Amino acid sequence: MKNYIRIIVLLALSINANAQVSVLSKSEAIALALEQNFGIKVAENTVKIADNNQGVLNTGFLPTLTGTAGATYNRDDSTIEFPGQVDENGIPRPDLEIDQAEAQRYNAGLNLNYILFDGLGRRYNYKRLKEQYQLTELQAKETIQNTILQLLSIYFEVARLSENEYAQKQALEVSKDRIKRAQYAFEYGQNTQLDVLNAEVDVTNDSIILLNTQRLLSNTKRDLNVVLNQEVTSLYEVDTLITFIPMLELQAMVDDVSINNLALLQTERNLSINEYDVKVSKSGYLPVIGLTGSYGWNLNQSAASAFFPGVNNTTLNLNLSAGLTWNLFDGGITTVQVRNAKIALQNQELIKKQVELEVARDIENALETYENRLEIYNIQEQAVITNQNNFERSREQYQLGRITSIEFRQAQINLLAAQTTKNLAKYDAKIAELELLQLTGQLLNVDF
Repeated sequence: MKNYIRIIVLLALSINANAQVSVLSKSEAIALALEQNFGIKVAENTVKIADNNQGVLNTGFLPTLTGTAGATYNRDDSTIEFPGQVDENGIPRPDLEIDQAEAQRYNAGLNLNYILFDGLGRRYNYKRLKEQYQLTELQAKETIQNTILQLLSIYFEVARLSENEYAQKQALEVSKDRIKRAQYAFEYGQNTQLDVLNAEVDVTNDSIILLNTQRLLSNTKRDLNVVLNQEVTSLYEVDTLITFIPMLELQAMVDDVSINNLALLQTERNLSINEYDVKVSKSGYLPVIGLTGSYGWNLNQSAASAFFPGVNNTTLNLNLSAGLTWNLFDGGITTVQVRNAKIALQNQELIKKQVELEVARDIENALETYENRLEIYNIQEQAVITNQNNFERSREQYQLGRITSIEFRQAQINLLAAQTTKNLAKYDAKIAELELLQLTGQLLNVDF
């Protein structure tokens, strides 16, 4: 039994005992996530694509210029007969043979097309792409906020488990000390073997609790490494110091929620996009005026024939033209597109009102949750002080032999429960604060 307990204790105390690790601060973790996190990198690349799309090269405002070129080669062998024809001496005229009669044709040209007016469709589409870029930026910012919230949630879970580990190590040390006292007392005949066995059972239980906490702590650190895009085996400690934002500052952020809340800002961008969709659809009612131009070069080279001498013919041509196309009736396609765009705009207006109502609800819920958890944390802090005092007095009484080991153990359990409950309440309150900051759109604007 004693050897079994000793093995458990050694295991519990040896984990990370020899590892010298640095402290990863909250600001360092955030900076690392912003630089390394895969989701954030994808969001940043999406913004780059939207930035490319909003450029003038993607709007149709610029003309198109195409080049063409060609070459043709012909070779002919022919025999020309003159039946019944004789010369002045009465001799039949011989056949005329033409061998390797070659002809080449070469051409090259440039074609220019430019839309002078398309019913303002390009203009509104250009503005739509600008709004789409701003929407993509907001979506990327939302991804970053969600990632930072996830990061800090895991970070604070590591901190909570670290504090629990420390409290449980202290509890284990107390239980080990109680074994020594129980053994000494038994040797001097002051108690029975049962007290020693009870102390050994308590050490076993405390060791198992500590081992489970250390396993959870290691797993949570690996989760944090994944968010940070680090090796899952990276070792570090975290900062367990927690500070809360003053309520006046939080209330000011809540008052500005309509300016900074990302969900509200995204609905406004979507509303603008739908407004431009309507205008783009209406451009189909107007004519299209276009300008075309071409410049060509042609070279014809032909060999001499029986009747024509060989020639080299070079031509240059330049053409400019303007045209107007007006789709007076397209079977109602444009009308349907305009109607659908207007309905989509109405839907977006309804969605905006719904999001405004949901955000107002979420803000009130988050604020109340934060205040509730903060009050619970304050109560639990006082509970730890009370249980700490009770434990110290119980230890004095136990050492004097005025209370039993069972009563002392209960005081020890109560203290450990109060400490772990306080740790949970502290980090629950901080997470509630982070969720409130996310709703106000200020999560990336505060120091942790």
